[in-house]
Amino acid sequence: QVQLVESGGGLVQAGDSLRISCTATGRTISDYTMGWFRQAPGKEREFVAASSWSGGNTVYTDSAKGRFTISRDNAKNTVYLQMNSLKPEGTAVYYCAARRSRFGMSRNGNEYSYWGQGTQVTVSS
Repeated sequence: QVQLVESGGGLVQAGDSLRISCTATGRTISDYTMGWFRQAPGKEREFVAASSWSGGNTVYTDSAKGRFTISRDNAKNTVYLQMNSLKPEGTAVYYCAARRSRFGMSRNGNEYSYWGQGTQVTVSS
């Protein structure tokens, strides 16, 4: 079992940067692909970014490319999402997820077994 806890969300202005974190307990995340997803009010959950076990391979949704960076510190059992140039449409609850696969950077949330409780990110215009 892996327990995931996100932190670092908050209220920012458009154009600001924010880094959110996800710390795992229960198992080392080095055997897991880690992903970030988000869900805006009234919308379905959507994929944001994912990282292979080492962080050497990453994938992003188009709207995140060039602005967001997923990274991980397996020694700290923590994965990060650095978000730059935030836009109001980035307002959502951001969720961390883990998939028991070293290279399975799936965009499909159904393929991830473990989820955190989410952290709210609100971007004001």
